[in-house]
Amino acid sequence: MHEHTSGERPTRNPRDLRRSNRDERDRSPEIDEDVTGKELDREASRQLGTLTDTNRKWVAKHLIMAGRLLEIDPELAFEHALAASRRGGRLALVREAVGLTAYAAGDYAEALRELRTYRRISGDNTHLAVMADCLRGIGKPDKAVELSQEPEAQKLSGSARAELAMVVSGAHRDQNDLTAAMRALEVPELDINRAYTFSPRLFAAYADVLEHLGRSNDAQKWRARVAVAEKALGTGAFEEPEILDFDDDEEAHAAPRLKDVLPPSEGAEKGRSWR
Repeated sequence: MHEHTSGERPTRNPRDLRRSNRDERDRSPEIDEDVTGKELDREASRQLGTLTDTNRKWVAKHLIMAGRLLEIDPELAFEHALAASRRGGRLALVREAVGLTAYAAGDYAEALRELRTYRRISGDNTHLAVMADCLRGIGKPDKAVELSQEPEAQKLSGSARAELAMVVSGAHRDQNDLTAAMRALEVPELDINRAYTFSPRLFAAYADVLEHLGRSNDAQKWRARVAVAEKALGTGAFEEPEILDFDDDEEAHAAPRLKDVLPPSEGAEKGRSWR
């Protein structure tokens, strides 16, 4: 067996195609001084428990940085997730973070590969919509439609089903099939009297397809409900402005958690109804 000194890089496994394992990978990005790794929520920390103390701290810190930077600098967030993967690549939540940050950074092939691995490890089908959108992103809308027809996809509900419906509708539009695009959006979550966080986008997508099908009156009705849904949710034009107080002596940092990288659980999605 080949032994290496503490300063020598271990032999690379040529069968490991992860970007984090490639020879040309960059040096791991810097971690903010205030990040300790203890900011992770309890469940994420529990999953890291199989790692050594050194690797657990390394992975936790890079996951925190990935969450902190996801909306500010998705490419750098992706690099942090890759850094976490170098020492925690066998853990489902790490592969999930790599996949989602790769998606945010626009690296659809890498995101698809990582989310497929996450799905295999965890058995979780939450990210089928993201995987389908990755297939669209690499020019395979037909494969995106096929993915939506798998038995596991048919069992989705709530936000996961709605998000997949919007992606599949887009895939049908890529194939110039507007009728199929419309039908794909007609899921139970397309409820004109109830607003979920995804409803404004779902309503807008449906209105747009109807408009292209020549059903202008129906399109106008659904487009009007976009604003109604946003008002009920307090989003879009009705979102409260964020007011920040600055203290010259102390800069406050909100403690990010893994949920900043990973989407909320299915059960957290509750709609608001109106009549």
